[in-house]
Amino acid sequence: MANPSRTLQAVEANLRSVIDSLIDGQEGFQKIGEELKDPALKLYFLEQSLKRSEFRGELETVLHHEGVHDIEEGATASGTFRQAWGTLKAKLGAGDHSLLETAEQAEDATVKAYTEALKEELPFPVRQLLASQFNHIQLSHDFVKEARDSKK
Repeated sequence: MANPSRTLQAVEANLRSVIDSLIDGQEGFQKIGEELKDPALKLYFLEQSLKRSEFRGELETVLHHEGVHDIEEGATASGTFRQAWGTLKAKLGAGDHSLLETAEQAEDATVKAYTEALKEELPFPVRQLLASQFNHIQLSHDFVKEARDSKK
């Protein structure tokens, strides 16, 4: 397909929001993972950073197949702020609970981006991929929230 479908053109902003949230998540999980003291959480966060990168690649590939070729990528302003805030917390000696609070806020933003995108009418391959990724994102969100609560 040479040009994106009208459906994709109509929801392109929401899809870009998902991609941007994945970029934020990839960078945020990596930075927070490097700062966490709990070895199991550290490993989980670094794995999730890689997963966000994988999700972004999958989504971009499907969008390319659907005719979207100019995918501008970049972290969001709020994601950049959360990452800076998490880094500052770590530098000031914040514990895992505080870092996990920052991570949960980022996960809230990612859940919202997927939820908004899935409200749209989408070509089947895009919807199927988003739904599959969203299931993982939701499980990750719940895990981060539980981990945060356990570190009080």
